[in-house]
Amino acid sequence: MKKIEKFFDISMVLMTIYSALENVREEEEIELVFDLDATIPKELRGDVESVTHMLSQLLVFIFQNTHNREVVLKLRAPKDFLYEESITFSVEDTGINAQKARSFFEARLKPVLERLDGKAFYDEETQTIAVSIPFKLNDLGNRRYYRLPDISMLGKKVLLICKSRVVAESLKKMFSYFLYEVDVGADEYKKHGSNLAHYDIFVLDKSLLTEGITSLVQKVQEKYPLKFVILQDANDVELLTAPYVSAYLVKPVMQESVFELIIALFEEDVKERKIRQKAGKPFINMERYIMDAFKKSEEAYMEMEKIKEQMAPVQNHHVLKDEEKKVDEDDLLVLNVTAGMENTKKLGLNYSDELKGFWEKFNKSDIYLRDIAKSRAVWQIKEFAIDLEKRASVIGAERVANLAEKISLMFVYDNLDMLDVYSRKYHVELEKLMREIKNYLKHR
Repeated sequence: MKKIEKFFDISMVLMTIYSALENVREEEEIELVFDLDATIPKELRGDVESVTHMLSQLLVFIFQNTHNREVVLKLRAPKDFLYEESITFSVEDTGINAQKARSFFEARLKPVLERLDGKAFYDEETQTIAVSIPFKLNDLGNRRYYRLPDISMLGKKVLLICKSRVVAESLKKMFSYFLYEVDVGADEYKKHGSNLAHYDIFVLDKSLLTEGITSLVQKVQEKYPLKFVILQDANDVELLTAPYVSAYLVKPVMQESVFELIIALFEEDVKERKIRQKAGKPFINMERYIMDAFKKSEEAYMEMEKIKEQMAPVQNHHVLKDEEKKVDEDDLLVLNVTAGMENTKKLGLNYSDELKGFWEKFNKSDIYLRDIAKSRAVWQIKEFAIDLEKRASVIGAERVANLAEKISLMFVYDNLDMLDVYSRKYHVELEKLMREIKNYLKHR
């Protein structure tokens, strides 16, 4: 079979597989969970049909031969996913012996792995079955970024009570990504005082819902802004229309799902600038809380320090030593060809092709930014700014990259009133950049 490569979203592939394997999952009474590294790009280039076929075959084999009722398919990728990297798909502690696994590799997976230039592995010590497949990156700026648009969406406390242990642990990891405090299970709930009013979000597996829990949630919601989220299977079409239900979280749950859930739960609160009061405790000192949380990660802490420095009042700049001063915006080049060529060379790309790609994607994008700025489409603006900054940095468009970074910082410091100003400034800078790109390509 001929290998046909195209761009695809790996999350959509996993959701398709989850749905296609519904019957065998139910027959074997297996809970399937996906665990993706946040470093895996949104869009990849590869043979999507062969990937779907291979993963389906792999999971069916594991379902039919494992004694586990919970199966976690892990997707791992390098932290810096550049142009072409391998993604590893693995299931640990399968309970399947080496002979059976390797026979399966040879008889069923070998043809499709050859098409994909992939490799299969088996670890006898952990009984892990894994497959590694190389993929190309569609867009250098199109990586996964789950950055909440408002700082007040951070610092939440979550209670997870799920029927499946692996689902609960997976959800905990996803919520923790946003620096949330997460308690899992009834025992943790009791350990922390059995007080539902202490939580911002309560996620409950629908199969565990009782009248007693419903009454408790309603009672708490009368005094506190508790968000009650029902976790349910994709094939469960019955929805509770009760006012105490804030949202639904549908399996398979992935990081995008949790990100979208948080936005949906707190978007109105952010608009109204609601401040939540802890039960029996004073108001949260959010500044101290957030800084403490960021300090848990050196990388996140350094990013926070960078943001603080960039947003420092202009009147304080004169106290800096000359060598500490930032490069003045007027000193930035519209198109730094030398830097752009160095960047693309490191990434194994062609500079002219990247310029053409930037032109095709961002020509007239000032109109798009103006429109989403007017409608205050927060996440669209945030995604646009991140993508623009990455792409502009690669080609050496220093002024546009700097402007895109400033737009991103507005969300951290709740300075959205400046959106209209920045959209007009972007119009001017984009015209300059497009002229430079056109002139460069004309002489090549």
